[in-house]
Amino acid sequence: MYDKIFPPKKVTLPNGKVVLEKRTRTPLILLVLIVATILSVNFTEFSLKVLFTRINEFFVIIGEMAQPRWSYLPHLWKALVDTLQMSLLGSMLGAALALPVAVLSSSNVIRSKTVVAVFKVILSLLRSLPSLVTALIATYVFGLGPMAGVIAILLFTISYVGKLLYEQIENADMGPFEAMESLGMNRIQAFRHAIMPQVLPGYLSTSLFCFEGNVRYAAILGYVGAGGIGLLIKENLGWRDYSTVGMIVVVLVVTVYLIETVSEHFRKKLI
Repeated sequence: MYDKIFPPKKVTLPNGKVVLEKRTRTPLILLVLIVATILSVNFTEFSLKVLFTRINEFFVIIGEMAQPRWSYLPHLWKALVDTLQMSLLGSMLGAALALPVAVLSSSNVIRSKTVVAVFKVILSLLRSLPSLVTALIATYVFGLGPMAGVIAILLFTISYVGKLLYEQIENADMGPFEAMESLGMNRIQAFRHAIMPQVLPGYLSTSLFCFEGNVRYAAILGYVGAGGIGLLIKENLGWRDYSTVGMIVVVLVVTVYLIETVSEHFRKKLI
């Protein structure tokens, strides 16, 4: 059908030979995108009229948030500290647990294909599960509070750092590893002395980068009862107290910026 609508073009070469030019797939791709867009608009009930008539409300809220309530600042410190502690603990535990999980997911270190497949599937499942859902499940298991947030961040960190780390391990130079095995070392000892020095800078850099993101994620986890500064954002949005929300956002932005600056400095040292 596609060949009848967009037949291949005949091209004559300098030697007189006639060949068929490769057909472009651009019209087909554009057609699929247009159909997908139309279906998405119908499914989501998207309306440009509503967008342009209600967009002013967005700027009204932003305008109120742009006038932060500085008197609320003393009430933020405990929640901010809870958020940072939650992020730090979850990131550290997750990064530590990601190392053995990554090793067990590496086909060039572990001989058993079954073990490798199982742990790769586990990492894939953890990555596909949103942190909000994980935190919500954790609140039912461990109760409301930062503990649930720590568990959600821990599982996300394992999936994120573990995935990137096992890819680095599988791409590592196996020459030193095989040489140490031939000298009588077991696979764990050979991994420690031959592969770990190769992937250690990337592992630490990835862990630091994940911690940066976890500070932002921790602020959102409060919406499902995981504690921290996100709980204050949820409460004040519920009361339509946008100036207080603006103060919380300012503190959060400054905190994240400082953490990213320090983290970037150390990550550059590791490269």
